[in-house]
Amino acid sequence: MELEHVNVKLLVKDPDEVSLDPLIPVFHSWIEGQVLEELLLDVADYRHVHAGPGVILIGHEANYSVDNTEARLGVRYNRKAVLEGSNQDRLRHAMRAALNACQRLEMEPSLEGTLQFGGQEMEFFVNDRLLAPNCDTTREEVHSEFEAFFEKLFRGSQYSLSYASDPRRLFGVSVKSSQSFTTADLLANLDA
Repeated sequence: MELEHVNVKLLVKDPDEVSLDPLIPVFHSWIEGQVLEELLLDVADYRHVHAGPGVILIGHEANYSVDNTEARLGVRYNRKAVLEGSNQDRLRHAMRAALNACQRLEMEPSLEGTLQFGGQEMEFFVNDRLLAPNCDTTREEVHSEFEAFFEKLFRGSQYSLSYASDPRRLFGVSVKSSQSFTTADLLANLDA
C-alpha cells in the first residue's frame, strides 16, 4: 500500500498554557519570509471551533496548523500533494516537516516558550479514505512500515501503537514512547 497525504501531529505539553492568538501574526510572517519547504499561501482562523482545527497555515503542497482536534493540542503537518519515494520516505518527510515547524514555534519569541512539544506522544494519519480506509486490512498492510519507522525514530526505545478503529474516521495511529525526546533529538534520529 502506497501511503500518500501523510499527516503528523506532535502533541504539546501544558496545552492549557498555550494561547492560539499570537499564531496568526507568526504564521503571516512565515508566509512573508517563505520560511518552510512548501509554498505558503494563507492563514485560516478556526479558534472559535471548540476542539477544532485551531489556526491553519495553508500551503500549496501542505498545511501546517496548531490543531486542537479531539481536545488534543498539537502541531500538525498535513501533506496534500503527492510525494515521490517509498512509504518510509513519505513518513520521514512528514515527520521532518512537523518537527521543523514545531521547533520554529518553540523558539518563536512572541510565544514566550509556551508552545513546547511534549516529546512522547504523536499521531499519524493518512488523509485519503479511498487509499487507506480505516479498517483491519489497512492496519495489517502498514503495521510493519510504522514499526520500522518508529524503531529508527525512537532509536530502539520502547513505544506503543494504538490504531483508531472508527471506520468513519481517517486511518490513523497514536504513538507513545517510553522515553521523552526533544524535537532536535528526533530530527537527529531521522538523519542517523
